[in-house]
Amino acid sequence: MSEIVIKDVDTLVTEVGEDLQKDVNIRIIDNRIEEIARELGEDWEPDQIINGSNHIFMPGLVNTHHHFYQTLNRNIPAVQDAKLFDWLTYLYEIWKYLTPEMARVSAQVAAAELIMSGCTTAVDHFYVFPEAHPEGVFEAEVEAVQDIGLRFHPTRGSMSLSKEDGGLPPDSVVQDEDTILKHTEDVIHEYHEPEKYGMTRIIVAPCSPFSVTDSIMKKSKELGEQFEKVYFHTHLAETIDEEEFCIEETGMRPFDYLESLGWMDEKTIHVHSIHLNEDEVRRMGKAGASMSHCPSSNMRLGSGMAPVVDMLKAGVKVSLGVDGSASNDSSHMFAEARQALLLQRINYDEESITAKDVLRAATVGGAKAIGRDDIAKLEPGMAADIIGIRKDSIDYAGGQHDPLAALVFCHPPKVNHSIINGEIIVKNGEFLPLDLTRLAARQNELAEEQISNLK
Repeated sequence: MSEIVIKDVDTLVTEVGEDLQKDVNIRIIDNRIEEIARELGEDWEPDQIINGSNHIFMPGLVNTHHHFYQTLNRNIPAVQDAKLFDWLTYLYEIWKYLTPEMARVSAQVAAAELIMSGCTTAVDHFYVFPEAHPEGVFEAEVEAVQDIGLRFHPTRGSMSLSKEDGGLPPDSVVQDEDTILKHTEDVIHEYHEPEKYGMTRIIVAPCSPFSVTDSIMKKSKELGEQFEKVYFHTHLAETIDEEEFCIEETGMRPFDYLESLGWMDEKTIHVHSIHLNEDEVRRMGKAGASMSHCPSSNMRLGSGMAPVVDMLKAGVKVSLGVDGSASNDSSHMFAEARQALLLQRINYDEESITAKDVLRAATVGGAKAIGRDDIAKLEPGMAADIIGIRKDSIDYAGGQHDPLAALVFCHPPKVNHSIINGEIIVKNGEFLPLDLTRLAARQNELAEEQISNLK
């Protein structure tokens, strides 16, 4: 049995939206929270003590959309100013050279960056299985993240509709249905942990309407439904190009198309969902579906602004995602929360959405989206996924009137402490699992190697 005590916590957020607690202690036994109290009992004998003074501690953030392998492809000049379809067409030619080592290193970079920015649980949409290296890339990513200690919901994504057959991606990154379905089932058996506190849970995730067939959408849903706590994930209504593609190919708008395939329910996360009308927003809420909001990527690609305020009113389970680092160039969860707040106020008004709203989306909203009731709150029996940020830094000087909102309105922080599943991952600002300087150096080498294939 291991025991950690976070002592003399200045400010505690047990759940975003609840009253703050002051001057308390948190006792962690193994991977769960055992006790939160002003005075701990006589029997505590911690293996480690963390000083909570001058800190705000809160539940770890939940990132519901990413493409970890894209940390290899940040800031590429050729697509700095491209819209989605042009951006994808260029990058497919880079991604077809993805190797297991690239998948492993890029996953470690993404996981480290997320953890340092407050994330303790992440969904990753992995859908590129290169013809040259189809085996081992997904496994390399999953095992790399497991080694670091991030709570992880990797998606076995897929693309089955090549350019030759009327889709967008080239043959070099497309797979046939039998291969997709067999591998999806294999990785569920290998990695999926449906039990309470499970660290790895597989999500089934055909990529998008312009890269998969009707058949793989239906069969993927049927396959995933056979397993306990397997959820679903896909892009929806990200751009006008996608809308035009769907109408031309199916005679339906993207929302209607996915609904017709059985992909509008409480176990499905729809990513972006920018170009929805009022009726579609209402129907999404009625279906109990989830939406992963990725404001930085949406702005970066000029895709548009999701109607998040309307979605919240309609009962849609809104969560936050950073999206891939080729369309965000960062994996910073607190920064994403800040963008979500500010962007919505452009389209609505200054009272339409609050700092608590976006932080709730980044915690409880994310947990609901992926079907978890053991994270995103700090109380006895919950998973010990906890982050701590110093309140006395220059970034928050003069901003302590509302210490939780300061994390959104002021400079987006990096964490000083991160505990995931009862393991200390960051302590006093130091990332413990890896040497980040060496990791960044290897990532830069692999990024250059990958893009050099185009020359």
